[in-house]
Amino acid sequence: EDICVPRDKLAEMLSFLEKMSKDYDIPVANFGHAGDGNIHVNILVNEREPEQFTRAHRMVEEIFRQTVALGGTLSGEHGIGITKSEFLRMEVGERELKLMRDLKRLFDPKGILNPGKIFPTRGMTSPHFRTRPS
Repeated sequence: EDICVPRDKLAEMLSFLEKMSKDYDIPVANFGHAGDGNIHVNILVNEREPEQFTRAHRMVEEIFRQTVALGGTLSGEHGIGITKSEFLRMEVGERELKLMRDLKRLFDPKGILNPGKIFPTRGMTSPHFRTRPS
């Protein structure tokens, strides 16, 4: 994940990430661009352990909620895309989502540019957070 928080909230967010790692018993490696508040959060899970994968998904949701609560954003540089689309509503309201969809339709009326990337089609789930690893 590439979250971004205001620089004066960076230490608080890093402490929160350390706590999440301990609470969920999942290793986390953080690195990034401290000068602009970007943190690359790497949640280290074993795909062969479905229960750990489920915990990691809950952990990501908590991390995103804290990021937004601190005045941050869900993506500092990599965008929302498939992985974070289910969490976008944490950061932007329905009005903004409608505007985004309207702009997408304006510039891509046939829906051929990156279909399902930020506004997934029904039934689509993030490949990064499958409920059962393949």
